[in-house]
Amino acid sequence: MSSHSLFSSAATTCSHHHSFNKPDPFSSISQIPTQKLQSQWLGVVTKFPLKHSHTRPNLPKTRPVSANVTFSLPTANPERINSTDKVPKWSLKGIKSFAMGELEARKLKFSITGTEAILMGILVEGTNRASKLLRANGFTLGKVREEAIKLIGKPDYFYFSPEHPPLTESAQKALDWAVDEKLKSGDDGEITTSHLLLGVWSEKEGAGYKIMAALGFNDEKAQELHALISKPGFVED
Repeated sequence: MSSHSLFSSAATTCSHHHSFNKPDPFSSISQIPTQKLQSQWLGVVTKFPLKHSHTRPNLPKTRPVSANVTFSLPTANPERINSTDKVPKWSLKGIKSFAMGELEARKLKFSITGTEAILMGILVEGTNRASKLLRANGFTLGKVREEAIKLIGKPDYFYFSPEHPPLTESAQKALDWAVDEKLKSGDDGEITTSHLLLGVWSEKEGAGYKIMAALGFNDEKAQELHALISKPGFVED
């Protein structure tokens, strides 16, 4: 009798074991396997594993991001530099300031990149000497934006600016002034944001000059900055 009960108990255990491993009819679908634990107090409890080697997180699809890096800025007169002359390079902070200026023009829904946008780009970059000089004299990005909107007008928020808003005549002349000034110095260093800022100041009819003048910049400060960049070996800090 006892052996019969043991046999029946073992058979029962075996049948339970086989029922636990019974294949799932939906096994073709990627599912997380579960385990069922039986307790006399809690009944049947389903336990889910924390991770599974065959599952993938449901991540959102993203588009690949690409960027173009340039080490020069547009010039209206490339022939100004002879083939025998060493072409001056823009500093990385100068290039970044120009790129940030384009971005600010797009943020404000401007169709063009003017000297006011270049001025904002110098402030956005933030680590260059010209930006530090402006901030020391009370310039902020918010103030420059407000003055720009006063001069140019409120943006059309339904307008989509091009990826690279074309330069205004004043903005192009400001870039060319910076290049010419570096060539005049005869120094082998880079064209910096300080050259770029003085190029903006040189365009008296540009919005950038008018904004700088309205916020307290003057010829005396410009001469001090010009004397600094004219020193041999001047570099962007």
